[in-house]
Order: sequence, then C-alpha cells, then structure tokens
Amino acid sequence: MFTGIIEELGEVLSIEDLGDSARVRLRGPVTTADAREGQSIAVNGVCLTVLDTDAELAAHPGEFSADVMRETLERSSLGAIGVGSRVNLERAMALGARLGGHLVQGHVDGTGVLLSRTPGEAGADGNPQWEVLRFSLPAQLSRYLVEKGSITVDGVSLTVVEAAVDSFTVSLIPATLAHTTLGLKKAGEPVNLEVDVLAKYVERLLGDRAVPGLAVNHAVIQASQQTGA
Repeated sequence: MFTGIIEELGEVLSIEDLGDSARVRLRGPVTTADAREGQSIAVNGVCLTVLDTDAELAAHPGEFSADVMRETLERSSLGAIGVGSRVNLERAMALGARLGGHLVQGHVDGTGVLLSRTPGEAGADGNPQWEVLRFSLPAQLSRYLVEKGSITVDGVSLTVVEAAVDSFTVSLIPATLAHTTLGLKKAGEPVNLEVDVLAKYVERLLGDRAVPGLAVNHAVIQASQQTGA
C-alpha cells in the first residue's frame, strides 16, 4: 500500500528489453535509503519490486532495479519512459504511519493524457499560486470519479475538482508542481490513473444486490469516496 505522497523525483538510468518484460534501473537516493531486496517502490504509481540484493544496494547507493512485465508496459505509461525520464517515487507505507494522501494500491486502472494546463492567480512574486490540469479519462473509469473525491495520477494523490464524463480536473499547488513529474508534463503526454479502491468495492457489493437492469446507486458511491478520502 502507498499514500500517493511522492517522496522524490527519480531518474531512469537504463532500460533492458527482456522480451516479455523489461528491467529498469532507477536512481532515487531517498527511496533507496532503507531499501531491501523484495520491497515495493511505486514508480509513477506502479508498484514495482526491488531486485537488488542488500550487497548490490550497498555497492550502488541511491540506485535500484525492477522488472516490469510486458502487460504493465502496455497498460501503463511506463511503456513511454526512456533513459533520463523523471519519475515519481514512493516507498510502501509503514503500518501506523500518517496517511497523508489516500489508500493507493499501485495497481493502475488505466491511462489518460494531459489535455490542458491553466495557470491560476499570480502571487506576490508574479508566479501562479496554483495550476489547473485537465486529463482525459477512460470511459470505464468515469463512474468512479466524483467532485472532491480522490484519484491517483502518476502516483500522486489528488482531489478531483471537476468530474466530467470523459475528463477531470485537479488543482495543483506550487509544491506539487515542483516536486512531482506533474510540473513537467506537457499536453498530450500519458499518465497512469488509479481510482479510489473504496468506490470499486462499494460498486461490487451493491452490484451483487442490485435489481437486474438497474444502475448502481452512484450517490452512495460518492458518499463513500468523500467519507474515505
């Protein structure tokens, strides 16, 4: 489990094509400070497993390797990264730690693309105090989004501002823009999306009890998301 609070911007050092998978080597001094073989690190919101032994981690501080299956490359934006790409990194949450964002599994539900960036009001220094980003949304995911609900974009826990049928918007403060890849994204670039898992469980539970032919009660899903965010 993760929280969607990015710990650092990492960098892709190399990508080795293994046919049905790829081996990616990344640099991330903060997230590897206490890394061990077999531990989980979220890379742009995708849960990956550290391959390096403790000896290898000690020999190459600040770096780690992970295997990415072909299906993951095809179903997430990791298929679009290259050597030198910046990526969002987060270690798995510790039991009992503060939950700063929301419950994030690191299981990508789909991908979207950045449609637009709209700067907000300028501060005293002349720079925008926030920025509104609009992303496209796969049709099968739209039912899980509600205004003020949670969504994970490239591993970043965000609050939905506007939930349209085929897109949504989020407002990003300067800290998020400066410390995540969302500050670097350009229109047309892909992002990983993970919806609030609570909404999916509620839908499944209600769906088993629903009258055939009737839609799931989205008001209940909305209430669940807002309560659990």
